[in-house]
Amino acid sequence: MKMINADIAIIGGGMVGLTLAAALEHSALRVVVIEGKTPEPSLDTIPDNRVSALSRASERILRGVGAWSGIESRRMASYQAMHVWEQDSFAEIAFDAQSLGQRDLGHIVENRVIQLALLDKIKQQSNVTLLMPEQCQSMMMGERETWLQLASGGGVTAKLVVGADGARSWVRGQASLPLVQRDYGHHAVVATVRTEVAHQGVARQIFTPDGPLAFLPLSDPYLCSIVWSVSPCLAQHYMDMDDAAFNQALTAQFDVTLGLCEAVGPRASYPLTMRYAQQFAADRVALVGDAAHTIHPLAGQGVNLGLLDAAALAETLIHLAEQEKDIGLHASLRNYERWRKAEAAQMIAAMQGFRSLFDGAHPIKKLLRGVGMQAVNHLPGAKLPFIKRALGLSGELPKLACATFSESSS
Repeated sequence: MKMINADIAIIGGGMVGLTLAAALEHSALRVVVIEGKTPEPSLDTIPDNRVSALSRASERILRGVGAWSGIESRRMASYQAMHVWEQDSFAEIAFDAQSLGQRDLGHIVENRVIQLALLDKIKQQSNVTLLMPEQCQSMMMGERETWLQLASGGGVTAKLVVGADGARSWVRGQASLPLVQRDYGHHAVVATVRTEVAHQGVARQIFTPDGPLAFLPLSDPYLCSIVWSVSPCLAQHYMDMDDAAFNQALTAQFDVTLGLCEAVGPRASYPLTMRYAQQFAADRVALVGDAAHTIHPLAGQGVNLGLLDAAALAETLIHLAEQEKDIGLHASLRNYERWRKAEAAQMIAAMQGFRSLFDGAHPIKKLLRGVGMQAVNHLPGAKLPFIKRALGLSGELPKLACATFSESSS
């Protein structure tokens, strides 16, 4: 059967894996992308449940690899403001793009739209071979290359195998890379919701005693994507409810902020787990995205972290190739590993701190939360860390995530 010889084999053709392939376009590296499922190219009238809040850094990366126009031509929604508050409390924080001299704070985009736009791009690249649908059956590592046996009977050899294959990464398991994980004790209930009042391009999140509930504005002014993080039992309860009961519960938990809410299309629920690979790289293997780390979705940073991984790894590999170094040696990949492990650990800690801040309904703790958030909301400069985090502009950024075009509101 046919054997494909490549420099890099990317296992996983989702948003992160495809971004890595696209970011390698102007290199001399030969890339193979292996993905088990082909996404449906046509979009439904009702948006998909799985969406991402793309930060400014992620937008820059996707613009830089030439995929942004494919997103714009399909469907996306910018948001101009954020409002976070606690139920039955005066704790709140809000900020908007205009006051920051920005045209927006980010974009809400369906995951499938991002994937399709990236597929359009890499199908035009002469240095990328796309195997979709295709699956790996085995992986055998040698001193200078790795052999991948494919389900179709063919094979791939590569100097480096990149695991971009999600939270239950096959590559991570094959390479026996150790993993730290902790159950957040929450399941996320996701749905597309029609609201009585227009969302006006504001991303909203309320902290309730049961967990955070986010309403993310979509391109239709009356449609939002919700992420409702609650206990597994409560999540199952909400999944079992009939439509009328679910709509009533959702409207009440959101403090009737956007009037009556109506779920349109199916609901879904999935468990939330923190995962952190103790190694992001080894000889002949590197991890990106959910294969390397997963975090709580309350700040919507999971995909943004993954896209930064892809940009950072591409930058590292191009530099190694230009210096004619072996791109598959762990020693060559240590800078990438240290760089992205530190950023992921910081984000995991920040999410845990944010969750702990809103955990518990003791009156004194609620009072302290209220005082603290009001101080941040009103003191000059105190919001800056929140704003930089929302825009994805904190931490050590890869070159692709740095400004290459005008971003002001003017």
